[in-house]
Amino acid sequence: MPSHETQTRSVMLVDLPLVRRVCDKGVLLDSELAYARAAGGPQGAILSSIILPQRNIQTLISKCDKQSVIGQFRMKPDDQLAQIVTIAPALEEETEDNTVWLHAIDAMTIAAGKRGAHMITAEIDERSAMFTTLRRAGFAVYARQEIWRREPGQPTPANITPAMLTDETDADAMDIQLLYSNIVPRLVQPFAVPSSESEGLVYRQNGQVQGYIALSEGKYGIYIMPFLHPDILFSEASAIIAAAIAHTAKAEKLPVYVCVRRFQDWLEDGLAVLGFAPISQQAVMVRHIAAGVRHAVFAPISHTLEVIPNTVRPPTSRVGDLSDFYAPGVDSDTEWNAG
Repeated sequence: MPSHETQTRSVMLVDLPLVRRVCDKGVLLDSELAYARAAGGPQGAILSSIILPQRNIQTLISKCDKQSVIGQFRMKPDDQLAQIVTIAPALEEETEDNTVWLHAIDAMTIAAGKRGAHMITAEIDERSAMFTTLRRAGFAVYARQEIWRREPGQPTPANITPAMLTDETDADAMDIQLLYSNIVPRLVQPFAVPSSESEGLVYRQNGQVQGYIALSEGKYGIYIMPFLHPDILFSEASAIIAAAIAHTAKAEKLPVYVCVRRFQDWLEDGLAVLGFAPISQQAVMVRHIAAGVRHAVFAPISHTLEVIPNTVRPPTSRVGDLSDFYAPGVDSDTEWNAG
């Protein structure tokens, strides 16, 4: 193969030996999958998609200069957001030639765009060499998060009484959406939503939804993503997390992980009281693939004149439309760093 000539295609059954060889050194870029569901790490995630193909997962292989890199992303039908699941093998040194990794990332981005995605995301440890490669591939940091871990079987402190949580219902949708829009910075709202595979728990205070817990149970752990209103006291936050842990019997045998995004970092003290400890600092990286463009439609002048009304009316204000993209009084730089 000539120097830097790259070939990319979908992974097939004939690639199983290669998958087994390179995936031992792969990296998972989906935290929920990494901590709760992935059997055998990147290798298990990729093998399962090859042996049991799924419509929402696509696995590609890129080859360049005798190097092979496998990339996998997932995307729900009729969604505009794609999530990179894994890249294998992981880049070990920043000084290493990352040409084939860049081609693999570009290939996933193009494939996601063809399926209708407007953005593709990845969750990566900031100290990883892959972090720099993703930035070179056009990804930008939109938010930061920290993963906290609690060992299985730890008792709840005696001074904490678990709060009352209820299962999410369709009737809660409007209140949950209002809570979400109030506490999650607008910049990260498109991709900060919980996984569709998670279970929702609702916390009410004086009849209002003040907290929402997205809980995912997997074979290897329990992954929690909290959305709690800042009006909640520190002691109440600990009680809510304790109630979420008590909601699943698997917490006696499996570790519990909590994803704390920067806009919720005030929860850290409450997590420490419950026996959690930080294990990973991650960046949530996003690459925009496409933006919708409206094409002008021109009509013949004669046709246009025929439809002009007799009464002349002033032009309609566009302020209402622009408010969807810009909130008056909000500094864009401040919002950029809010996540």
